[in-house]
Amino acid sequence: MKTTITEKKQDPKDCGTLNHKVDHETGFGLIKYLIVGLFFGLIFVKAEIISWFRIQEMFRLQSFFMYGVIGSAILVGMISIQLIKRFNIKTIHGEEIVVPKKEFRKGQIIGGFIFGLGWALTGACPGPLFAQIGSGFTVIAVTLISAIAGTWTYGRFSDKLPN
Repeated sequence: MKTTITEKKQDPKDCGTLNHKVDHETGFGLIKYLIVGLFFGLIFVKAEIISWFRIQEMFRLQSFFMYGVIGSAILVGMISIQLIKRFNIKTIHGEEIVVPKKEFRKGQIIGGFIFGLGWALTGACPGPLFAQIGSGFTVIAVTLISAIAGTWTYGRFSDKLPN
């Protein structure tokens, strides 16, 4: 059986991850994701990756710190994908991992610009939002609600947007 990440509509019980065999009836299978998320958030907080000041330093070209973090993440991702492809690594359920080819579309430039603008204005990107709120920066809830509204709006009108 192959595991493929696609952009088509999926079964509501399939959460879209490589490891999609989650117990949806009790939610017990989701606890491992909660634990990993809490650990990941703690690392973000301690490393100051969620800091509004660090993000502003990056956008003002005043510090290399965030560029180093982002660059390291890209490098680790590239190496990981190459290892998965080269050694035909399978999921923990023995399924083959297939990484589909990505096609470039001009809408990605526009979307990237809008994303970057929002990131610069709010000092937050989607990943650290929850860590920021958990750290007591409750005003970020406005950013979270805006991100959800923007995602819903894109999903609602994506078929009408230029790609």
